[in-house]
Amino acid sequence: DVESTKTVGLTTAIIQESQRPRCDVFWNNEILHTLRLAKLGLLDTYRAPNSADLPANYRSADGLWHGFAARGRVLLVNTEKLPNREDWPTSIRDLADPKRRGQGGIARPLFGTTATHAAVLFATWGEQPATEFFQAVKENASVESGNRQVSIAVGRGQLAFGLTDTDDAMLEIEAGNPVAVVFPDQGDEQMGTLFIPNTVAIIKNGPNPQAAQALVDYLLSDEVERRLAAGPSAQIPVHPDVTERSRAMPDEPVKWMEVDFEAAADHWEATADKMRDLFAG
Repeated sequence: DVESTKTVGLTTAIIQESQRPRCDVFWNNEILHTLRLAKLGLLDTYRAPNSADLPANYRSADGLWHGFAARGRVLLVNTEKLPNREDWPTSIRDLADPKRRGQGGIARPLFGTTATHAAVLFATWGEQPATEFFQAVKENASVESGNRQVSIAVGRGQLAFGLTDTDDAMLEIEAGNPVAVVFPDQGDEQMGTLFIPNTVAIIKNGPNPQAAQALVDYLLSDEVERRLAAGPSAQIPVHPDVTERSRAMPDEPVKWMEVDFEAAADHWEATADKMRDLFAG
């Protein structure tokens, strides 16, 4: 489970094959690289009927991509390392806190949802504050190869807490490890928890356009969101008609971060350069 071999590899293959696509549909378990393909002109317009009621920031205004079934970016806490709830982290900023040096962990923010999270923060906070945050994270937290590795380290007690995705956190919970999930930044003046959707898009000039539309329609169906919510990854439905609750979600309401993913995609190159400067070594 190495982040660099997953979404980035598929995105690169689609770009390389753009003159003669082999792929019809790109189902991506995050969003940023789908938006990159859209900006490169490699996606086809399709206004899927099931997407009309999706939240505006989880669908393309011009029909190039559609979002569904999200994962939350959460803090996984080892309850033996931090037995008192008052000591648990409550914000992603705790990763950068010198008082918590050596306690926290994060996936290397060059790939996967952690790279997406970084681009969102650059778009939301601005370049200088986001760069300073990640510099402090590098100085105070353990940097792991992926979200799964962060979760495993927390589950084993090698780290007191770590930033990961809800699906990886659920694996540790359901393995019976002494862990708990914190949805970060829930205060009135805080930004809320980032939720990153799956995305699905049709590749321009793909070999089977009608079949591609049929597959997109199915993936955006209520049935698929229900199955993803009930499945091992416990993904969180975003369609308003799906009332099933993922077991990854707490009983109390969660404040979702308001995100402009298009702006985050615009910040991708600058963010990636900064992250390579800080974390590639």
